[in-house]
Amino acid sequence: MTLSHALTTAEAAFSESLSRLFELLRIPSISTDPAHNADCDTAADWLVRELNAIGFKAEARPTAGRPMVVAHFTRKSGTAKTTHALFYGHYDVQPVDPLELWHTKPFEPENRNGKLYGRGTSDDKGQLMTFVEAARAWIKATGDLPISATFLIEGEEESGSPSLIPFLKANKKELSCDVAFVCDTNMWDDKTPAITTRLRGLVHEEVEVTGPSIDLHSGLYGGPAINPIKALTKMLAALHDKNGKVQIPGFYDGVAALPKATKKQWASLKFSEKKFLGELGLKQASGEAGFTVLEQIWARPTAEVNGIWGGYTGVGTKTVLPAKAHAKLTFRLVGKQSPQKILKAFQAFAKKHMMKDAKISFSGKGGGAPASEVQEENPFIKKSAAALQAEWGRETVLMGSGGSIPIVRHFKDILDMDSVLVGFALNDDAIHSPNEKYNLTSFQRGIKSWVRIMGALAK
Repeated sequence: MTLSHALTTAEAAFSESLSRLFELLRIPSISTDPAHNADCDTAADWLVRELNAIGFKAEARPTAGRPMVVAHFTRKSGTAKTTHALFYGHYDVQPVDPLELWHTKPFEPENRNGKLYGRGTSDDKGQLMTFVEAARAWIKATGDLPISATFLIEGEEESGSPSLIPFLKANKKELSCDVAFVCDTNMWDDKTPAITTRLRGLVHEEVEVTGPSIDLHSGLYGGPAINPIKALTKMLAALHDKNGKVQIPGFYDGVAALPKATKKQWASLKFSEKKFLGELGLKQASGEAGFTVLEQIWARPTAEVNGIWGGYTGVGTKTVLPAKAHAKLTFRLVGKQSPQKILKAFQAFAKKHMMKDAKISFSGKGGGAPASEVQEENPFIKKSAAALQAEWGRETVLMGSGGSIPIVRHFKDILDMDSVLVGFALNDDAIHSPNEKYNLTSFQRGIKSWVRIMGALAK
């Protein structure tokens, strides 16, 4: 089975690959909206048909929510044991609101000047179809794959994946492979491939601070009566010191220093902090002092206030002293920080920093997931990095991500396998926003990249 034959086949059939992607993009599979449940089922069935057509054994498995697409391909040729890889993506997409900001209809995809516009082009239909089409090219060219492959494509990623953990636990033996590949990530830039090796974890919580039993006239009661907004903001202001360090006791337990080799590799990326911040209308980093912007995003934990409200917020003035105030917070985690310990430590900190007569309560729904990290010396990362470099002609960047992809931790904790995160999205793809796009080169060379990775895994 020759790699060159599979690459030539992928290149020759690219127009058909693009047509198939557009078919999938036209299905409005919005998982968070029950009105689109049938569309999600349609998208799952479409994938099942396509995968069966190229030689997989695929089916849409029912869950309490939207179906899971599971497909298996066992090598036909050779007797030697080869890599068995699981490829993960999701067929559901975000809602399209506000619709009036779209330049084109979100479920009528267009190719304009080398950019594919439409909901799901980048997140995640365009991405998952890169490895579907790569498998198609190998099978069409050689009648086989160079590896054994399992595809797991879910339909609830954009609505919190409520069915995922039960499904993984119930099908642990079937889904456990040598390695998992996750396609929901970015390149370093439009010419440089990347593998994401570390993801921050996440803890979320919502608080309510109560003062007087009812809203009060601020003239008659302002001064002696506690203001919950004041109590809340004093506590939130105490979260960080003047250098941006989080002041919650025990917060940095499990946070290790960045390895020197990783620090050196990140420094070699020539990342422009000025440009990064300038594009946001900002001039200087406001995070933890003593760390670069990339280190702050990829390797340091954070405590952030995501929303705060209370009192009168309507038009005009209302001289009210509110009875309640609220805030939503998230904490991004790194290393071996424990989500449960962070949540409890924050709650204790918040209680300690409450003013007298102010009472704080918590949502009871707080929680999260720990950070994920795959060692850069992992042999599957090395093979994938070499394959990507062969396709793009540039050394593969091993980078971190400030965001969280919980599936990576679930694969490790439930299925006991590491993940390699390879994707071809770009920072300007406007995922979750109007006018989402995916570069044509990301799709075309993404397919060929997966052809090369599959070939590399057989060695």
